Amino acid sequence: MSYEAIAILMFSSMLLMLLTGQRVFAAIGIVSSVAALLLYGNGAVEMPFNAAFKLFNWYPLLTLPLFIYMGYILSESGIANDLYRMFHVWFGGLKGGLAVGTIVLMIIISAMNGLSVAGMAIGDTIALPEMLRRGYDKVMITGVVQAGSSLGILVPPSVVLVLYGMIARQPVGKLWLAGAIPGLMMAAMFIIYIVVRCRLQPHLGPELDKEERDMPLKEKLKLLRAGIIPFLIFFFMTGLFVMGITSLVESSAVGASAATLAAWSKGRLNKSVLEETMRKTLGISCMFMWIILAALCFGAVFDGIGAVKAIESLFITNWNLSPWEVLIMMQLSYLVMGMFLDDTAMLVIVAPLYVPLVKMLGFDPIWYGVLYTITCQIAYMTPPFGYNLFLMKAMAPKEIALTDIYRSIIPFVMVMTLALILVMVYPQIALWLPEYVYSR
Repeated sequence: MSYEAIAILMFSSMLLMLLTGQRVFAAIGIVSSVAALLLYGNGAVEMPFNAAFKLFNWYPLLTLPLFIYMGYILSESGIANDLYRMFHVWFGGLKGGLAVGTIVLMIIISAMNGLSVAGMAIGDTIALPEMLRRGYDKVMITGVVQAGSSLGILVPPSVVLVLYGMIARQPVGKLWLAGAIPGLMMAAMFIIYIVVRCRLQPHLGPELDKEERDMPLKEKLKLLRAGIIPFLIFFFMTGLFVMGITSLVESSAVGASAATLAAWSKGRLNKSVLEETMRKTLGISCMFMWIILAALCFGAVFDGIGAVKAIESLFITNWNLSPWEVLIMMQLSYLVMGMFLDDTAMLVIVAPLYVPLVKMLGFDPIWYGVLYTITCQIAYMTPPFGYNLFLMKAMAPKEIALTDIYRSIIPFVMVMTLALILVMVYPQIALWLPEYVYSR
């Protein structure tokens, strides 16, 4: 059997395992382990062992549980609820103001957590019922929550970019900085779309009753205190890192410590909050570590059989594609896979193939990491099987049907596609900030 046939068999076997509902790390691990034993014999038992040591020797891995802990303790202690009340009052007088406030809330949650699931949970439990109760169009606000929560995998500290950095062997700090401006640009585009559409169709996002938002300026200013704690946490965590005062791991420790102190200062740091935070942190951290371990083993087998060279030969020699055509083909493959898989599964499957190919074609792997992440955001929301669509259906109120969810994402997917094109055409949108910081 040729190496190309082995690569295709491994790839198709893994997809089949994933479609059966098997856990991502188990599906990838089983396929890579069986392939290694068949190809290399008994000596292949050393491959997962070596992958495990490679994983645990990677010092920046410590950032993963610390950032996840930081996000969950802020969520469990109710600080996110305080933030939404602040946006509720300050943005309520604007047509579509609560939807705009939800996007801003999602940016802050993303900057405190790095996971899209956390933003989705907070948006569904806090923002969505509140906007429905005040007469907002259910289709539009369903799209707002989905689009806003997707920012969690792009705005630092993105856990997805940490995984990409580990698998692609790229500095996580540079990846975070590269994702910051595109993430904020995309959030600004969402806000512009909401404001313009609600001005044209005011019934989609009515203003709050004057009685609800008519409070003394002194009271409004007091509400702003809800934003001080998240801002300080983000400053001490990311600002100190950008200024070169703390390392990446030290920044994650600062963020986790600051979040714990914030919960304590509000009198909400109790046994139940800590237990729930620890339980969720451990579950998510272990899941990601198993996935990375399986990915390293899978990548070792793929490298060993020369799959990267086979893909390069197929795209460039046989199909005679230009580097940009190859890049577009790679992005389209993410959109197709995103209908069935989540971002970590896609990354594990294609990173061992695509990242070396990106380098061979002369593209910047940091820039490509941002393109991958934006494409994942789009794939998350692409029918018929987008990951975010079913997550939203599981969490949304009963009056929101699956057809409403499908309709809601169309304009936001168009906005995200425009953002992707802008970053592709103007790479400096992603590369300017890491180049500036790391050149100092």
